[in-house]
Amino acid sequence: MSKVQMQVRIDSDIKQAASELFKNLGLDMSTAINVFLHQCVLRGEIPFSIELPQYSEKTLSAIAEAKRISADGTVKGYTDMTELKSELNS
Repeated sequence: MSKVQMQVRIDSDIKQAASELFKNLGLDMSTAINVFLHQCVLRGEIPFSIELPQYSEKTLSAIAEAKRISADGTVKGYTDMTELKSELNS
């Protein structure tokens, strides 16, 4: 079976996150894409459902708030649960 090159454009953040995931699974990007394409051909369809998430307004608001907090360098973070619990109880 001959091999051919394929070029795709993807978001750099998605590529980085996917590369890390695949590395943890013992795969490189090329192998992971080949597995995906083989599964598509084998099943005759995309091997997972594609749908738009149906988030409530409350959930979307919480997501936006979490993004704002994580981007704000002045917000104190915690790496120790004891310290976090102590702060919450004070």
